[in-house]
Amino acid sequence: MERQIAITGIGLISPLGDSSAALHTALCSGRTGVRKAGWQGCYDSACQLAAQLIDFEPQKYLKGRPLRPLDRSSQLASAACGLALESSGWNSERRGANDLAVILGTMFAGMHNIGDFDRTAITSGPASVSPMAFANTVINAAAGQTAIWHNMRGPNTTVAAGSISGISAVGHGVDLIRYKGSKAVLAGGVDELSVESFCGFSEARLLCTNHASAELPIPFEQCRNGFALGEGAGFLVLEEAEDAVKRGANVMAEIKGYATAFDPSQGKDRELAVRALSRTMSAALKRSGMTADEIDFVSASANGSVVGDSQELAALASVFGERAETLPITAIKSGIGEALAASGPAQIAASIETFRTGELPGIIGLNALSKDCRLKGISSETRMIRARSALINGLGLDGNCCSLVVALPQ
Repeated sequence: MERQIAITGIGLISPLGDSSAALHTALCSGRTGVRKAGWQGCYDSACQLAAQLIDFEPQKYLKGRPLRPLDRSSQLASAACGLALESSGWNSERRGANDLAVILGTMFAGMHNIGDFDRTAITSGPASVSPMAFANTVINAAAGQTAIWHNMRGPNTTVAAGSISGISAVGHGVDLIRYKGSKAVLAGGVDELSVESFCGFSEARLLCTNHASAELPIPFEQCRNGFALGEGAGFLVLEEAEDAVKRGANVMAEIKGYATAFDPSQGKDRELAVRALSRTMSAALKRSGMTADEIDFVSASANGSVVGDSQELAALASVFGERAETLPITAIKSGIGEALAASGPAQIAASIETFRTGELPGIIGLNALSKDCRLKGISSETRMIRARSALINGLGLDGNCCSLVVALPQ
């Protein structure tokens, strides 16, 4: 029998709060963190929206040592990891006696720091750049800095799977425990919002533009035309369920199964894209030992992308068959934006709160479903639901797909 993987702690830094409860409450009340971007004057973009962490103060979460060695991504990751460790009971003594692993997913890492470093080297010469800044120009800097800050001496891994890096890191953490690579893992993702990443997505014409009938990037909305970038960090403490129970930990939920797949067309071939996500969901269900009929709701990856949302709808219809028409489906990215590697952990956190409270957040701002949508379980209204299991989807911008089955313990 495969080891059961328990979630014993969650740490979040998001535009809608720094806890699962705060995030879930905001989503259920229809509050969004997407607003006018703070830097629209420095770049002529058709998109003026983003979900920024306007009030993030690292000193609130990271105390006792200088923060100078940590760039913003490392500060976000370290802060969220500290919250996860605190909520799970992994105090400094426990970390000192056990090798806790860190698996951190990120798409861009410290993009702004990298940009500043390169600009300084080009404009002022190599002698002008700070050696201390160089340490944060590599993609695995945040994972290393986080482990140093919190004294985590187990395996240290950075997952770079594009926008689904965070949920992929959680899946990798499941494998690390299940196949005896580690007893406990801190897994999740971080991505910061920077002018550089904003400009890149704008040039690729993936970002939303204001529309008369939709002022937000709304998943599955008929008039959607792109997504708004977000930022944040989210981490889970994962342990073998038996070990967690023995130490008296609060088991919030279990990860029953996960799977990944890749669309080689990177979304350009609709049939291949739909097949990849369908295969991912089906494999996650199979590995969980659950059927599609046993899933109480889906947390969709949808973010307002015209192509991506349509492909996810088709994949859901393929996997769930007739039940897809009434299956409750939520999508939280009109609340937090496309937070890249932080999105998946936030979806998991919100889903666990739905188990606890019985409230499934509606899709903020949804007025009319797209014409290709026949799924009646998608709504703008927050609904009461008796839920013990959920399927969490991550559909990447570069062809990567990942699905997780999360459920309450039996």
